[in-house]
Amino acid sequence: MTRGLSKSRLLAGLQCHRLLWWKVHEPGAEELVPEPEQQRIFDRGTEVGERARDYVPGGVLIESEGGDLGAMVRATQEAMEAGAPVIYEAAFSVDGVYVAVDILQRVDDGWCIIEVKSGTRVKDVHFQDVAVQIHVLERAGMRISGAEVMVLNRDCAAPRLEDLFSRHDVMQEARRHVPSMAMWAKEQIRMLGESNPTVETGGHCSSPYRCPFWDRCHESLPEHHVSSLYAARDRAPQWERQGIRLIEDIPDDVSLSPVQRRQVRAIRAGHMVVEKEPLARELASHPRPWGYLDFETIGLPIPRWDGCHPYDQVPTQFVYYERDGQAETHCDEWLVADDRDPRPELARHLVEACRGAAVVFAWYAAFEKRVISALARNVPELSAELLDLNRRIVDLLPVVRNHVYDPGFGGSFSLKYVLPTLVPELSYKGLKITNGVEASMLLEELMFAGGEWTDAERAAERKALEDYCRLDTFGMVELHDRLLELASEPRA
Repeated sequence: MTRGLSKSRLLAGLQCHRLLWWKVHEPGAEELVPEPEQQRIFDRGTEVGERARDYVPGGVLIESEGGDLGAMVRATQEAMEAGAPVIYEAAFSVDGVYVAVDILQRVDDGWCIIEVKSGTRVKDVHFQDVAVQIHVLERAGMRISGAEVMVLNRDCAAPRLEDLFSRHDVMQEARRHVPSMAMWAKEQIRMLGESNPTVETGGHCSSPYRCPFWDRCHESLPEHHVSSLYAARDRAPQWERQGIRLIEDIPDDVSLSPVQRRQVRAIRAGHMVVEKEPLARELASHPRPWGYLDFETIGLPIPRWDGCHPYDQVPTQFVYYERDGQAETHCDEWLVADDRDPRPELARHLVEACRGAAVVFAWYAAFEKRVISALARNVPELSAELLDLNRRIVDLLPVVRNHVYDPGFGGSFSLKYVLPTLVPELSYKGLKITNGVEASMLLEELMFAGGEWTDAERAAERKALEDYCRLDTFGMVELHDRLLELASEPRA
């Protein structure tokens, strides 16, 4: 396979020849080492792929044989000749292109290719994925009469997992790409024997996937580049073509939203812009006592607990602060301890913790509200109290977005940018966990893969989770204070 093409390589080449060239000629490149988040996606794909075999049973698994592709191809041929009704990881290699079919199922008039994906919907990129397999198998003399993509079914709910997967016929869509596959494969193989090709950057750099070699092809952008204008990245290439590179240079007659216009004003002025009077009115509308809430969740592809669907965000941790005026009243928190369903116990603690607050602030509150609504459905004895809590939740994010902009936000209203800008004494630097994805990954390990940890190791991981969630929540307390200050400061 030094110069040959696997399915993944061929698909990479369809996205960009430079991407493929680097993947083949620099297989040990730093950019190709998956980040923990990417490795998590790979691991889930493996888990879902193995589980899918239970739903197309009776098959023969072609073992990897230590990477011996020839042995895998021969084992596949032997399985077909022996009459196997289903073959998992069926291997074929023709004209320098190698594929392994997730599930190859014998049907009355030939074979059906089943490509398993760990997502919940069929995407356009899957059609080319299947087309590569049809091309190779038909070149190998196979009769392919069916092609499907098998995805997780969001309507499935534990404990009844009979309909965990849904199968979608993609034969017609995939067939449209098959006639071009031979030409594309030859072009790529020829290109790999030459020097690194020159390819202009463009939309293909991030579609269908962001290129791992992005930084090699894109120059470092200046501060306040037009691509950092809030919610306007799609307009940046057009401005670049017009010679407009910086936000401060966007003409005044360009149509912008109020948030974008405030960002332009702040960058031109070189300091924060605050709409004081509307901000003061907004803040004054929130009665005390004030609560502040942040959840951490896990979203399992294969649901474990009653009523859960694939990728449901199940709360496994929360931190809650409450105060009346400037004085902190108390802090409550809860963190999952084992692999049992966390929802009933978490819901009881949550309801009790938030009982006294008139308003409960959250950052991007739509998420918290969805989590609480799901809790109300799945912990019915607390449904009324949980729904009452939902009615008291106020989103602090639009309070900032609609009234304040500081150049330090960088076009983002993520708490990770807003908090250290407005409250510089608080920072995520030095924490083991710095974002919600990392927290979710560690929570899964804590629940399902921490059996071999020592007590000290488990305590350290729990502390890392507590430190992160506390900062997210206490950050809102301090941020709220800062907003109150900004609203009351006299005009300059």
